[in-house]
Amino acid sequence: MEQGRAREAYGTAAPATAPAAVRVPEQARGEHTHSEPPAPRPVQRHSVRGQILEALRAALVDGRLVPGQVYSAPALGARFGVSATPVREAMQQLAVEGAVEVVPNRGFRVSERGPRELAELAEVRALIEVPVMLRLARTVPPGTWCSLRPLADATVAAAAVGDRASYAESDRAFHGAVLALCGNEQLVTVADELHRRSQWPLENNPATRRADLLADAAEHTALLDALIAQDLPVVQSLVREHFAGAEL
Repeated sequence: MEQGRAREAYGTAAPATAPAAVRVPEQARGEHTHSEPPAPRPVQRHSVRGQILEALRAALVDGRLVPGQVYSAPALGARFGVSATPVREAMQQLAVEGAVEVVPNRGFRVSERGPRELAELAEVRALIEVPVMLRLARTVPPGTWCSLRPLADATVAAAAVGDRASYAESDRAFHGAVLALCGNEQLVTVADELHRRSQWPLENNPATRRADLLADAAEHTALLDALIAQDLPVVQSLVREHFAGAEL
């Protein structure tokens, strides 16, 4: 029964064409140490746990889950219209990923991160992705790069409306598609995990500015144009700048 009820989730980035969602109760029941954020947006997933996990990830990226605040599974479950169990399972997964910390008898605290951690993640991502992208620039034909145009355009569209959750998803999709061309599935998995962690909000600065999203998306488009044109010097400059911009 829960799978049928959990169709409206917390702070997600589902498209406007998603099916109508079941109404989420306006007031959560259960302990909660932070005032409830705005009403959630709908998502569509095949399982309750997966649906809620993606919704919580989106809420984390767009600042609806606030760094340092504690959230209880029963309270969030009430908002989803499901029991606390799938919410708790999703939160446990986020704890494994480092996004939240378990607070015994209270719930889960959203991890607080500083600029140093973000810079370290950017450095590691650059060590992995830059050499791969430069190698691909020399070997992948222009037609293959052209096929990635819709993914680059998706980042621009999300940035234009300031949808941080949608931008995070489309940003990872673009980078993942580029790296997938190297044929190394392990590399793609590791890079995606690092990328996801780099998208979590910083303490005292939970929201990424729309201007930053637009600048990042523009770099995707410029990089793809250079790859299609096989302009290797420009590709090298853009790839390095793209990662250097994330280092604070």
